[in-house]
Amino acid sequence: QVQVVESGGGSVRPGGSLRLSCVGSGAIFSRMAWYRQTPGKQRELVASMTYTGDIAYSDSAKGRFTISRDKTRTTVYLQMNSLKPEDTAVYVCNVRVYRRDNEYWGQGTQVTVSS
Repeated sequence: QVQVVESGGGSVRPGGSLRLSCVGSGAIFSRMAWYRQTPGKQRELVASMTYTGDIAYSDSAKGRFTISRDKTRTTVYLQMNSLKPEDTAVYVCNVRVYRRDNEYWGQGTQVTVSS
């Protein structure tokens, strides 16, 4: 059974940093990604990393956020620097199962950037 668990959200002031973690279990993942969701807006892809290490960022994340993973390829991190109020959202981890393309979502972790 695939499980996805995020952690690391919180409240920070503008310019601050947070590091999110996402632990996936129960499968090999061809891709692990971070999305974010704000009320009234479509879920937005923030950053992704494939099994082979290819990385993609949204325009809003480039230069400020860094996605990385551990050696087991079951945990991804999102280091977020220079946070802005518009980064406030629920950040949700998504995993795609290798060779099946089934996708699973975590429960999300709240990030609030406010002075």
